[in-house]
Amino acid sequence: MSVEKNLKLEGMTCGHCVMSVTKQLQTLPGAKDVTVDLATQSAHLFTDEAVTNEDLAEAVDEAGYKLVSVS
Repeated sequence: MSVEKNLKLEGMTCGHCVMSVTKQLQTLPGAKDVTVDLATQSAHLFTDEAVTNEDLAEAVDEAGYKLVSVS
């Protein structure tokens, strides 16, 4: 079963940033419908239930940015 996740991010400044975060989030188990928005510094995706907020933070960190919150 998929779980909807809304992320508030920090540090993105360009289209390359969006691509980097999108690519990293797509590596998470069951990740689909990944959308990253530069203007709102946010991301929206569906993942497997087993994906934790720590997993999300790690993926965003790998891309070089900061996860501020998850809802």
